[in-house]
Amino acid sequence: MWQDMATAAKTSNWTSPLLARNATGDALGAITRGMYADHLNGLITKGEPKNSPSVSQISPEKKPTAVMISDCGDSSHWLKYRKRTGKLADQRPGGRQRITAEVKKQDDGTWKVTRFAVEGVGSC
Repeated sequence: MWQDMATAAKTSNWTSPLLARNATGDALGAITRGMYADHLNGLITKGEPKNSPSVSQISPEKKPTAVMISDCGDSSHWLKYRKRTGKLADQRPGGRQRITAEVKKQDDGTWKVTRFAVEGVGSC
């Protein structure tokens, strides 16, 4: 999901079909709204986040249909820039952030992120 988001964020393309590949529901809504806001504000995002997710919970234990993912992502090299000037727009340099996500098995057998939370820089 984060890689697809990073690709679409290079142009703030909130309609990119990549975004729905690994996200749905609240997660997809949050991503598209944020990217649309960046588009309206003339922002693009350069670089990529670094993630190392791990499963923190499986439900149910037998034949799981949902998992919780924990991560301490690093946004140091994934920053917003002004599209018009190319100048850095982020006031903060990015950094390590606690991320939690819910991933659910879909009717077609695929797994997608349904919701996620990203805490502030320095939260992990």
